[in-house]
Amino acid sequence: MNLSFFIAARYFRSKKKRNFIAILSRISMIGVAVGTMALVIVMSVFNGLEDLIREIFSSFDAELKIEATVGKSFMTNEEWLDSIRSLEGVAVLTEVIEDNALLEYNGHQMVGRIKGVSENFLDQERFSKGYFWGDTTLGTALNPAAILGRGVGFFLSVNLDNVNVPLKIYYPKAPRSAATIDPSQFYESAVVKPVAYFSVDRQFDDEYVIAPLYFVRDLLKYGDKRTALEVKVAKGHSITEVQKRLRTHLGSGFLVKNADEQHAGLLRTVQMEKLFVFLTLTFILAIASFNIFFSLSMLAIEKKKDIAVLKAMGATDKLIRHIFLKQGSLIAFSGALIGLLLGYLICWVQQTFGLVSLGISSAVVDAYPVKMIWKDFLWISIAMIGITFLASSRPAWIASQVDPVKEV
Repeated sequence: MNLSFFIAARYFRSKKKRNFIAILSRISMIGVAVGTMALVIVMSVFNGLEDLIREIFSSFDAELKIEATVGKSFMTNEEWLDSIRSLEGVAVLTEVIEDNALLEYNGHQMVGRIKGVSENFLDQERFSKGYFWGDTTLGTALNPAAILGRGVGFFLSVNLDNVNVPLKIYYPKAPRSAATIDPSQFYESAVVKPVAYFSVDRQFDDEYVIAPLYFVRDLLKYGDKRTALEVKVAKGHSITEVQKRLRTHLGSGFLVKNADEQHAGLLRTVQMEKLFVFLTLTFILAIASFNIFFSLSMLAIEKKKDIAVLKAMGATDKLIRHIFLKQGSLIAFSGALIGLLLGYLICWVQQTFGLVSLGISSAVVDAYPVKMIWKDFLWISIAMIGITFLASSRPAWIASQVDPVKEV
C-alpha cells in the first residue's frame, strides 16, 4: 500500500471520541454528500424537463422541417416534391401554408395562426402527446373541417356540438392602387367547421388552427407557394442522416431543421438555466468544503510532532503534502460517493414511482420528470476533484513546512 495513503487513511479512520478534528471531518463529509446529492437531483430534473419539452413539441412539430432561407414562402411543383419524397429515409412529406389571420366565431374575434396542411398531416403521428378530443379529420372539399388549439377554442367560446355556427377566417388582400370604400375588398374570407381541440403547449394552444391545405391555399391565394414542408423520417433511418441528404438535395436556398433547431431558443434557455444552477450549487458545495480546509489545517497543527518524526525518518516534503492531500480526498470522495448514490436512488424512485407531483391538474405529466445522464455524474466528479484540490492544497503545504528540529 502507498505510504502516504496508508497514513492518510489512519487519520481518516481515527475513532477518538474527544478528537474534534475527526468530528469536523465527518461534518465535512456530510456537507459534501448533501451538496452532491442536490446537484444530481437538480440536474436530473432539468434533463427531464428538457426531454419533456422535446416530447411535447414532437406532438405538433415535424421531425424535419424545410423552410426557405430568404422570405416566408417558396414555389413548388409536383416533380420537385416527388424528388424529395423519393429520397431514402423520407416516409411522409406534408405541405404547409401558415400565416396569421383573423378568427371569428359567434361574434367573438381574435388574431390567430392558420396552418393549412395536406391530408397526410395526421399520418405523422401528430398529437400523440398531450390531449386531443373530437374528430381526427380535416373534412372534405365540400365541407372542410378545422382542429383548434384549446386556448383558441376557449377564447372564442367554440361549441363543437353546434354544427350551425362555423368558424369564419379573414385574411387581408394585397393592397390595390384603385381606391375603394367597400370593406370587403380589403380581405378574403371563408368558413370552416370546427371539429376537434388539441392541447400540446400554451404556445400552440392559444394560437393555432389546423385546416386543410386546399382551404388555406384558396383563402390566402398562395397557389403553388408553400411556407414549409414537414418530413417524417422512415423507421430504421437516422434523422441526422436524412437531414444531411435533404440539405444536399435542396441546396443553400433552403433550411432543413430538426426538432431541436425548430425551438433552439427555448432549449438553449433550459440548458443555460441548467448551467447556471450547476455553477451555483457547485459554488455552494465549495463553501461547504471549507470545512475540509479547516479540518486539515487543524490536523496539520495537531500532527506537528508526527510530521517531525516522519521527516526525521527521511520523509520528504512531497510525501507530507501527499498525506494531507489524500486525507482531504478521502473526506471529499467519501461524501461525494454517498451523495452520488443517494442522488441516483432518489432520482430512480422518482422516475419509477413519481412520488413528487407537479401539482398542476392540466399538466401533460403528473410527476416531476427526471432523467439521469452519465455526463452529469462525470462533471460533478470533476468539480469535486477541483474543489478538493483547492481545499487541501494550503493545509498540505503548511504541513510540509514543519521544522523537525523545532518540534522534536
